[in-house]
Amino acid sequence: MKNRVNKILLIWCIVVTLVLVGLGTFEVTRVVGKSGLFAKNAKSAPVTTSTEVLTQAESAMQWQDDWVKHNGEIYDYNEDIMTFLIMGIDKKDEEVTPVYGEINGGQADALFLLVFNPHDKTTKVIGINRNTMTDVELYDEYGNYIDTIKAQIAVQHGFGDGVEGSCELQVRAVSNLFYQLPIHGYAAINMSAITTINDAVGGVDVTPTFDFESGDYSFKAGEEVHLDGDAAFAFLQNRDLTEAGSADKRLARQKLYLTSFMNQVKEKTKSQPSLAVDIYKAISKQMVTDVSADQLSYIASTVAGYDFDENSLVLIKGKTTMGEEYEEFYPDEDDLYELFLDTFYEKVDVQG
Repeated sequence: MKNRVNKILLIWCIVVTLVLVGLGTFEVTRVVGKSGLFAKNAKSAPVTTSTEVLTQAESAMQWQDDWVKHNGEIYDYNEDIMTFLIMGIDKKDEEVTPVYGEINGGQADALFLLVFNPHDKTTKVIGINRNTMTDVELYDEYGNYIDTIKAQIAVQHGFGDGVEGSCELQVRAVSNLFYQLPIHGYAAINMSAITTINDAVGGVDVTPTFDFESGDYSFKAGEEVHLDGDAAFAFLQNRDLTEAGSADKRLARQKLYLTSFMNQVKEKTKSQPSLAVDIYKAISKQMVTDVSADQLSYIASTVAGYDFDENSLVLIKGKTTMGEEYEEFYPDEDDLYELFLDTFYEKVDVQG
């Protein structure tokens, strides 16, 4: 399995958010958009159970189906939350087209959940290690189901058609990892769009926290550098596969870039209000999404002004080991569950 680029979705998460805001000026029906988003999920809540036995008093409460008990607290699923899967596909094609044959759909080297919480007006991005070992569905070259095995989650996209079919497979794999979490939409983007997105905001200024080299570029700790197209690609993409923890360092660079990118976008939109739509149009051939215009309008009017900072990007903790041939990442199940509850649930005031 190839380890190429996680940064695409970091940029794409912001692009999606900006596009939604930009499309909010369009006169479309918010109600239709909301119903369309939430209708994509037959279930209204994840499928999980309490980790602790209920007390007699708790059992006597009017218990709700989407409540769980954990560490002495009762949690309720936030049904108003909106979750989108952003995928960075390891393809350099300038246009997304259907493919045929077994595992030709391209691997989802970048996987992030973009979460909008209307209750506390926040945006959170959850990074999923592309080597996370989980259930992956295998299909033959004709699209016939073969088996389900434990494999790196990034390969699931490859067993589809490279467009909607691949995205739906990947959405299901991620949803199952998060206890069958409802996911309201997806966007998959080829790595070829990175330079276009970066240059559309006039480039990004970053100050690396450690020395590293990538392609023809050399970056020094503490020295601010302005990243234009190719430099941005180099800053976000490369890592030394012979170095332990190189993926973690790359993620740190991506987090640094994302924060600067956000600030640059805010400044740029002051003089170019159509920036989000311009970017969307520029990369439209390099992406696949199931979010319609009315749905985008609903999201835009909802998420405008939501908070996002360097602490809004979180990564699942776990351990990476070397498998028979490739690296394998095993999430810390306790940490995953804690993150799951912290992001998608709210504590119930049992006294109230």
